[in-house]
Amino acid sequence: MEEIHLDDELMTVSDVCKFIHCSKNRVYELINSGILPCLKLGNYKILKSELLKFLKKYEGCDLTDLSKGVVYMGKGFKTPT
Repeated sequence: MEEIHLDDELMTVSDVCKFIHCSKNRVYELINSGILPCLKLGNYKILKSELLKFLKKYEGCDLTDLSKGVVYMGKGFKTPT
């Protein structure tokens, strides 16, 4: 289990929306699909460190339609592990 650092920021769904420039519905889809880890403390909270890991892991992927799974785009992109 990874250690959580005291300076690791807890972000709300609205914070995540602003950070990655998407709608609240999109963030909820990512959470409900299990792709974006979160905590439920009244409302969903996302550790900023987990959001940054998510962005790195899925860089180069098309997550537009999660019902079709993750689509890997372009040459040279590695699949998330």
